[in-house]
Amino acid sequence: MSVENKRVFASKQEKDALFESEFMHLLTPLYNFAFRLTYDEDDAHDLVQETYLKAYRFFESYEKGTNAKAWMFRILKNTFINEYRKKSKEPNKIDYQEVESYYNSDDVDEPMTSDLRVDAFKDMIGDEVANALNALDVDFRTIIILCDLEGFSYEEMAKILDIPIGTVRSRLHRARHLLKEKLRSYAKTMGYSDSKEEGED
Repeated sequence: MSVENKRVFASKQEKDALFESEFMHLLTPLYNFAFRLTYDEDDAHDLVQETYLKAYRFFESYEKGTNAKAWMFRILKNTFINEYRKKSKEPNKIDYQEVESYYNSDDVDEPMTSDLRVDAFKDMIGDEVANALNALDVDFRTIIILCDLEGFSYEEMAKILDIPIGTVRSRLHRARHLLKEKLRSYAKTMGYSDSKEEGED
């Protein structure tokens, strides 16, 4: 939204009422997202609070009728990266160039991994899955959370993460593969089979 098209509120009461109607119902999914990123209750609460403060500060630039959830998730993601992940002495960084150049090529013949909700691990729940997800680099963990847990489309994830759709696809593919590898040994102990391994000699 351009500066000329910024919304002007008649009063603070009007702004507060509209803000509440647009965003306050997203408190629970935002907290869940924050907790899955930080795995700390206090940090998650602080992250959500900061997200709402920033959203309120820039509410004039929000276009009513657009995807409020995606807008708030983008603010939370940026806040996490800028204010929380930098606390790490060595923030996790990933070079996607090699994998993206492959999966964006025209001759790629390996199919994308399926959505986790219909994957071989769809019935698996518990600490093992949570621990495996938490063990992923935060960028891979985030893409799985947004797609497989929150149900965002590729287009929405591209906007939230500020990356091209092609990058969304390749990053999600890699993230699902890594998570599946982490869960493989646990799946075997639970009696789940890997169709690829069954077909091997």
